[in-house]
Amino acid sequence: MAVVDDVERQGEKLRASAAAGRSIHPAFFIASWIFFSNVTILFNKWIIDTRQFKYPVILTCWHLIFATVATQVLARTTTLLDGRKKVKMTGRIYLRAIVPIGLLYSASLVCSNMVYLYLSVAFIQMLKAAAPVAVLLVAWTWGVEEPSLKRFLNILLIVCGVGLASMGEINFSFLGFMFQVGGIVFEAMRLIMIQVLLSGDDQKMDPLVSLYYYAPVCAVMNVMIAIPSELTKFDVGDLERVGLGLLVLNALVAFLLNVSSVFLIGKTSGLVMTLTGILKNILLVVVAVMMWHTPITALQGFGYTIALAGLLYYSLGGDQIAAILTTAGLYTKGVWEQVTGTGTGEDATGRLPSAVRRALVMGLAAVTIVILVGGFLYGGESDEQLGVAAP
Repeated sequence: MAVVDDVERQGEKLRASAAAGRSIHPAFFIASWIFFSNVTILFNKWIIDTRQFKYPVILTCWHLIFATVATQVLARTTTLLDGRKKVKMTGRIYLRAIVPIGLLYSASLVCSNMVYLYLSVAFIQMLKAAAPVAVLLVAWTWGVEEPSLKRFLNILLIVCGVGLASMGEINFSFLGFMFQVGGIVFEAMRLIMIQVLLSGDDQKMDPLVSLYYYAPVCAVMNVMIAIPSELTKFDVGDLERVGLGLLVLNALVAFLLNVSSVFLIGKTSGLVMTLTGILKNILLVVVAVMMWHTPITALQGFGYTIALAGLLYYSLGGDQIAAILTTAGLYTKGVWEQVTGTGTGEDATGRLPSAVRRALVMGLAAVTIVILVGGFLYGGESDEQLGVAAP
């Protein structure tokens, strides 16, 4: 029951946060983070693949230069970066911690953008389900955590799921797969180095403050990589085809993702963030399949489901999952009794408040629109694209 109480307390935290004065409901920050996170990924894929701007290192470098300028401006004009004043930053700490962590962050970003040249967004998200596996293995190697059989079996389940999803991928690219693995490993090393080198209370940073310190280092590293790898073959015609306006918008969306992360962390609990992240990944796979008509095999779907189940158990644990299901069941039962008027308590008046009814209708309408749009996108494919012989 302790875990159930914890879930209920987190729900009360969200309701209290929404009711305090005229503050914005936490659902807004959750939706904003999901929106900017998914749009950033889809936007990057669209620019690199669809618009044929095949310079992922230069694109990453542009994002970091934009982030460097934007954080400097915000630091001088707003309070969003006041958290940096609590960080005791010295030249020694900058060289010992910020620079190596920034280099790993840069490598992770480059690999994450390079992979768009070779793999579909849907398959990339399936592979990202293995990220906790890399973090745990690096933590064991670094001595941050003690190995345990339970954790090992849990990550083995995630690996099996990702492996099945990879086996079911029709357009598999080994080079793209290695870029994605590299991005995951670099990010895992970065997270563990933050835990080891910046673990003190006076060194903790939110995503925006982290970007304030890391972006300049990452930008310099990316320039050094871009000059020999992509700048020598850069064609101005590719830049004109994409358009400077789109590149500015792309960098702005990527930067707003970091801003939304700050508000999400401040307004929600760890439980909500975990569930939101899993929901975001599922939505991204669905949207990517609809946009690019990516073929998904049954084996891929089965493997991804296994990986998500293992990820959920790894993040929350069996007790908390059971508590969430119990709480959700009781809530659903209460709503059903209100809708049907079959409840026996004083609250069973037979009808929901008008605002709730409107929200339900809008949600049903949104689901219907998504289904119709998906049907329209797939319906636009010719018989030749679908592999069906003409009669």
